[in-house]
Amino acid sequence: MSFRLGLTGGIGMGKTATAAIFTQLGHPVWDADAAVHRLYAPGGFAVGLVGAAFPQAIAQGPDGPHVDRTRLKQTLLDNPEQLATLEGIVHPLVAADRAAFIEAHRAAPIVVLDIPLLFETGADAAMDGTAVVSAPAAVQRARVLARPGMTAEALDMILSRQMPDADKRARATWIIPTDTPETARQAVEAICAAILEGRRHE
Repeated sequence: MSFRLGLTGGIGMGKTATAAIFTQLGHPVWDADAAVHRLYAPGGFAVGLVGAAFPQAIAQGPDGPHVDRTRLKQTLLDNPEQLATLEGIVHPLVAADRAAFIEAHRAAPIVVLDIPLLFETGADAAMDGTAVVSAPAAVQRARVLARPGMTAEALDMILSRQMPDADKRARATWIIPTDTPETARQAVEAICAAILEGRRHE
């Protein structure tokens, strides 16, 4: 079986760029956000279930109904208590997608599982090790507010759902600083080397 490395970090911490480094080094990466996109797309397993709970979040497209993430996000901003309902629908579907990916790549020495809410959802319990991407809070906020359509209100809601960076760092096996692309790459290379060295001694 592969070494299952859980990769996480708060919004704007540089997780997407860091996941790309693992891919460049030849390690398969499963992306939880991409899995949700597939589930929300026309024909996705979540469309009917989310539609039953949040009919206003369903949009009709040329390929059929899909979950409109903008409408869904607005619904949750207006009714934050409904977040648990959505998570109850989506999390089991995402977990099944992740399990299928791990099985498909069982011959790979390392499988990276990119999960934004790794610790919050308890998914870290299924990992062999965890890595947290981290940057100073001011850098994080500036990166996120530079994104199109992002507001301070929306960012605060997202941050309220995420475990504080200091807590993630305390729980992680490894920390990947993303102040610069170079420091991130050096950290990723060191983590992969440590995992592969450890597996040689098993």
